[in-house]
Amino acid sequence: MPEETPVAFIYNGRNYAVMLATPADLADFAVGFSLAERIISDIGEIDLVEIHHGEGGVDVRLSIAEKALEKFDIRQQRRNLVGSAGCGVCGLENADVFFERLAPVVDQMVTLSNEALKRAAQELSSFQPLNASTRSVHAAAWASNDGGILLAREDVGRHNALDKLIGALAWSDIDVSSGFIVMSSRCSYEIIDKAARAGVRAVLTISAPTAFAIRKAKEANIALYALGGDEIAAVGER
Repeated sequence: MPEETPVAFIYNGRNYAVMLATPADLADFAVGFSLAERIISDIGEIDLVEIHHGEGGVDVRLSIAEKALEKFDIRQQRRNLVGSAGCGVCGLENADVFFERLAPVVDQMVTLSNEALKRAAQELSSFQPLNASTRSVHAAAWASNDGGILLAREDVGRHNALDKLIGALAWSDIDVSSGFIVMSSRCSYEIIDKAARAGVRAVLTISAPTAFAIRKAKEANIALYALGGDEIAAVGER
C-alpha cells in the first residue's frame, strides 16, 4: 500500500497549507507547489528547504526571499487541505481565482506528432515503479518532443505528482519549451493551470479532460491531447 501522509508547507515560519501526499520527492514537491501557488516566481527565490519527519507527518520548512513574501497575502489565500490528496483548489476563500484568465504560454498552439504522443503514453508505465507495486498512485512525466520520457514523479494525488514534476524540472536544466507533460489521469482545470504557470506548451492525459480544462487550455494556448483506447486525439483545438 502506498503511504498517504500529511505534508505541511511552512514559509519563513508561517504555516500555509497541509497536503495529504506520498512522502517521496518532497524537495521537488516543495518547489513545484510554491511555483504553482505563485508564492515564488522562480527557484532562485527559495533560500533553503528543510524536511522534518515526525510521528504525525512531515513539515517542509522553506526560507524564501523577502520580495517573495510581499507578493501574496497569506491570510487571504490561506488553505487548510487536510483530508484531500492533492486537491489544489480546496480551501480558497474566493472562487474568482478559477476565472482569472491565463496568459498565453505561446503565441500559437503547438502540434505534436502522433508518434511522439504514442511513444510517451507507452513509456509512462516504465517510469511508475510505485504504481507497479501498488496499482494505486498517479504519475506526472516530462517527455521530449520525440516522446521520450526524461523525468517522472508519482503520488497518491495527481496534482501532487504534477507539483513534484514541476519542481524537478525547476531543479534541472530542461527547457520546458522542448517537450510536454504526460499525466496518468484525466485532465482537470488544475492540471492546465499548473502547466500554464510553468510555461508548458502541451499536455497529454490518459483520460478525457473536463470542459473547463479545455476552455482554460484554449486561453493559455496549451495543446491538449487525450488517450482514448488505442487512439490519441487533440482536444479542443481552435
